[in-house]
Amino acid sequence: MCRLLGYFGQPTLLTNVLEAPEHSLIVQSYQPREMTAGLLNADGFGIGWYHAHHADQNSAQYATEPYIYKNTLPIWNDINLPHLSRYIESGCVLANVRSATPGLAVDLSNCQPFRHEQILCIHNGFIDNFRRSLYRPIRNQLSDQFYQGIHGTTDSEHIFALLLSNLELLGKANLAEALQKTLIQILIWAREFGVSASLNVVISDGHQLVASRCATHSPAPSLYWLKQDSRLPNAAIVASEPLFENAAWLPFEENTILAIERDRHTSILYV
Repeated sequence: MCRLLGYFGQPTLLTNVLEAPEHSLIVQSYQPREMTAGLLNADGFGIGWYHAHHADQNSAQYATEPYIYKNTLPIWNDINLPHLSRYIESGCVLANVRSATPGLAVDLSNCQPFRHEQILCIHNGFIDNFRRSLYRPIRNQLSDQFYQGIHGTTDSEHIFALLLSNLELLGKANLAEALQKTLIQILIWAREFGVSASLNVVISDGHQLVASRCATHSPAPSLYWLKQDSRLPNAAIVASEPLFENAAWLPFEENTILAIERDRHTSILYV
């Protein structure tokens, strides 16, 4: 299991998102409260963000492609991150601390977020016995472009490749629908092969944030969202565990997808 974080709203320094909350993603890396597998998230981490160029006080234009910073060190051991996080400002951030599935290497190619053009993706969960179950069905669905774009060995990156294939068919603006189709495909295959899968996914193109809490068995891994809080105003946050106390965190319903748009209008799809 991993721990996830998605921030979407008013541009802020990364330190306000990653470090300042009392139960920040950094704390969750060594002291998680709701992990159902593993004890620590010490197998690397990654942060993806979109750089905002302010046209005026009420809008921001984002770069075509997001930026990524990854390391195979535990997030608490990276001496560069505190300096970067006090410099980088963004209104759309995805971050992941990794607890590697046994047998999957700890290297940069397996660290998240994964990126293709303007799309960022992070995943918390697993596909049971992946190499001998859904590895081939997923790959058989991929075009050459997305097949060749897989550089690591994780089930997470293969889920992202399948998502990109579906997004190409549905149109780049249809992130939620592409994620819905992807999850349904994986759940069907998981039933056919008799394996478990947990599929908490957060994706963004810089203009919307889409997240799912989904699994073949209940309870699915934890996932919460927060629409408004004075500590991070004018922003919506998705996180595996609440970042701070005394806030109106809402648990995701199981097998749902939440889409958050630029004006923080939200919609829900069911899987």
